[in-house]
Parts: sequence; C-alpha cells; structure tokens
Amino acid sequence: MKNLKIIFALTLLACFAVVSCKKNEKDLNENISPIGALSLPVNQAAIKLTPSNAAASQQFKWTSATPEDGGLILYEVAFDKEGGNFSAPVFKVVSDGGGVQPQVTISHKDLTKIAALCGINSSSTGKVNWTVIASKASNRKVGQETRTLQLERPAGFAEVPTDLYLTGSASEGGDELSRAVKFKKLEEGVFELYTSLKAGTYFLTDKTAQTGRKFFTEGASIKEGTASITVSGSAKPYYIKYDFNVASVIELSEVQSVGLYMSAYGNEIGQLSYTSGGTWQSDIIPVVFYQFSWGRDERYKFALHTSSGIKYMGSSNVNNVSPVGQPASYFYLNPVSADQWNNTYKFNPLADNKSIKATVSLGATGPYSHNIVVQ
Repeated sequence: MKNLKIIFALTLLACFAVVSCKKNEKDLNENISPIGALSLPVNQAAIKLTPSNAAASQQFKWTSATPEDGGLILYEVAFDKEGGNFSAPVFKVVSDGGGVQPQVTISHKDLTKIAALCGINSSSTGKVNWTVIASKASNRKVGQETRTLQLERPAGFAEVPTDLYLTGSASEGGDELSRAVKFKKLEEGVFELYTSLKAGTYFLTDKTAQTGRKFFTEGASIKEGTASITVSGSAKPYYIKYDFNVASVIELSEVQSVGLYMSAYGNEIGQLSYTSGGTWQSDIIPVVFYQFSWGRDERYKFALHTSSGIKYMGSSNVNNVSPVGQPASYFYLNPVSADQWNNTYKFNPLADNKSIKATVSLGATGPYSHNIVVQ
C-alpha cells in the first residue's frame, strides 16, 4: 500500500511538470525583415582576377536584416549565372564571424572557381550575379537586391591540382599508374620534376588512380583531357616545370650533364651520370684543394647543363663552414647564382689529395640534397 502511494505521488508530480512546461512554451519567432541594400562591390563592377596572388581578394558588404525578436541572423553570399534566380545558386559563402557579420572577403582564387562554375572560361570575361541570403532557424530569405559582377579570368585552371604525377610508356614508371613519377610542389599550382623520358607517350594526372584528373601539354599550354604527349629518341634526363595557375609549360629542358664545380679552379673537376628517380652519381673524382697564399681552398657546388642554359645548385649560406659535424641540412641543394665563390660548400678536409664519389638527389620526396664520400 505504501508503495502504491509513492507511485501515485510521483505520477501526480510528473503531470504537474508537463502542465507547467506547456504553460511556459512560446512560439519561436522566425520572422526577419528584408535585407537592406547591397553596398560593396558596386553593381557591374569589373574585376580582373589574379588567383595566383594569395593576397588578392574582394570584399562584399550589405545592410543587416532585423529579426522581430532580436535573435541571431546568419548570412550567406550566393552566386548564380547571369540571369539566374538563385533557386539553386552555383556557389555560397558564409559571411565573416561564422555567418553573423554583414560582410565577407572572398579571395580571387574562390572568385575564379565561381567564374568557372558560371561558365566563364580561362582567358575570358563574363558576368555573374550575386545576392545575400539571410536565415533564422528554418526561415530563409533571399535579398531583394541582386548585383552583377564582371569577372575576367586569366589563363589557368580554376582548380589547380594539389599533387601532380607523370605516367605512361615514356616515363620511368611505365604504364603502371601506381608507379607514376611524382612532381615536387614548389607552391600552389607550380610543380617541377627531374626525370628521364624515353620513346613512348606520357600524360599528367593529379592522382595515382583512374579517378584522377588528366592533363596534357600542347605547345607551351597545359590542357585538361585524356590526350598523351609523344616522346621520340633514346632515354634522356629532363627538367620539367609547370605552372597551372597560368596553364603554362615554364620549362622542358634536357639535362645534358651535371658537373662538380670547384670555385678556386673556376671549372668542373668531374661529371655525374643520371641513374633514375632524379639522381645523378659520379665515378671516382680526384680532389686537390687549391693553394692560395693564405691557405688551401676547398669550395664547390654543382652545375647542371641544360638545353635552356646552366643552372647552379649550391648552399643557402653565402659563406659556409666545414661540413664536419654539420646536420643533413648542410648538404641541401638550392638554386644559386653563377657567382664563383658565394653559396658554395666545403669539402671534408680529408678529401684533399684524395678521391671522392658524389651523388646529387633531385627527387620529389624530401629536400634536394647531395652526398660526398671520400675514397
């Protein structure tokens, strides 16, 4: 009996709680006033896009909408093709402050994507429409004002590859896509590669999978598509550099030789031969430090002779110290000037009047580097 009384009391309390909650319920007010005027950019503004410039951007501003109950409103800037009604915007950007501020800054890189989605091709000019969508809970209200932007796209891809590979019968990895040769990424959209090419064909891709985007070159231009590039003749090492920001082949040069340049002699004292994977190795090279009145000079760097000219690879330090006890970074290779003395390395003192073997590694994995072994 006592248990029944307790159960009855708890049931009664639960009923009172439900009634109390119902009395405190309020209808959620989702009403918002129309968005005010769009202020930036002005209607029909013409923007010459420079997506390769990370700092290039455009600010968008408008007058806030007002909620009837003073609650929070979120904003999105919406873009559509010229003549579109924003029923299915091609692109939307949440405003600054997580969507609460009546403004947003959009990079030229994203504006280039928007231009492409609106059908504006590279090296072309076209128009896109934009407006602001305000939302509060489930209520979304498209702005009453729409403005037009005139966007000029440069040559280049709206979406540059994150990674880049070379594959095909002419490549070191052959036709097997999983063995595609990876490029070194220098910056967003810019890639370079030291590799060998032989008779056959190759193409470029952003993935080592069939789903990857495919690219090919036509003259000095890079294009997206499944066409291949044909190579003839015997296998030779090459230096290749592409810039997808402007869809251009920056350089495609045969690497004719790699020499060990000794500063004091002003000449190359030995040559390295290409093996594979962006690596050159030498046979035995005799080394004799040059005798000056103040002492013996041991400075050196590397000279890459290409069909486009000589490229020097050396130290990031203008003046260097002995390599003994130095970290691996001492041997990193960097593009340097033709200056006879600056940005050189120093041989280990044990190399004087001895022989060495040199290895230059210009593969895509890790920093470019070299190794000197005293024989």
